[in-house]
Amino acid sequence: MIRFLAAVLFLTLYTPSFSQDLTELEKRHGFKSIRLDMPVDSVTGAKLKKEFMEKLKDDEFPAKLFTVENPDYAQIGEVKVSKIELKTYKDIVYEIIVTADKDPRLMKALESLYGKADYGMKTETYFWKTPSLILTFKSADRTHLQLVYTSFNAHKTMKEDKNRKVDEIANDF
Repeated sequence: MIRFLAAVLFLTLYTPSFSQDLTELEKRHGFKSIRLDMPVDSVTGAKLKKEFMEKLKDDEFPAKLFTVENPDYAQIGEVKVSKIELKTYKDIVYEIIVTADKDPRLMKALESLYGKADYGMKTETYFWKTPSLILTFKSADRTHLQLVYTSFNAHKTMKEDKNRKVDEIANDF
């Protein structure tokens, strides 16, 4: 009996994990065939919902919100996707918002792909972070979960464009 327990303990401690790591998130770079930093006109079924000013820290940037209606994105496995929205800057996708029915299999699937998630206490959000993007996972309401893919590259571009405009104004003096 002791040998059996020792063998089980050895196997659980020293068996490598079968989950992927964050390189898989970096490789996928988005949800299904919707990729961050791709032109929005490449997304089948994307329709403009509204134009707005996106606030990032102390700055505002012109952005557009699109909804995506495509049967290819209607489900994640057996879990129904109720809504997909894209935020764009200069028609480049910088945020993908996927709202799906609450199902514990989503978190299990994400952790099997990307490894164990970190948890943000202030925002009550699970997240996976790479140098170029972050994927957050949280409850949207009582019956839905929300996955948000955000590109750091686009945020960097927004700030560079803002600084370029300030420099152009300064050069006019």
